[in-house]
Amino acid sequence: QVQLVESGGGLVQAGGSLRLSCVASRSIFRSSTMGWYRQAPGKQRELVAHITYGGTTRYADSVKGRFTISRDSAKNTVYLQMNSLKPEDTAVYYCNARSTYNGNDYWGQGTQVTVSS
Repeated sequence: QVQLVESGGGLVQAGGSLRLSCVASRSIFRSSTMGWYRQAPGKQRELVAHITYGGTTRYADSVKGRFTISRDSAKNTVYLQMNSLKPEDTAVYYCNARSTYNGNDYWGQGTQVTVSS
């Protein structure tokens, strides 16, 4: 059974930092590109960042230089370090695993990030 469990969201002032964590089941973690998406009210879900099992990363232009994605294979965990947060970063953040075998997407339950101005 695939499980993605997120944590680390919350309320922070503009300019502050948060770190999101997503623990995945071992089988999916080791066979997937792991990523973070976000969805703000009234907007479509968008890619924030992803990281392949080999460590190749990709970021949305809006977060480059501020957010860092990483993965810890010993803990089956992917992280999103978010610095210099802006009010426009406010959204529900979702952990995603995309299987490299069949392209299936798996999602976490989402964690709210709110940045106050």
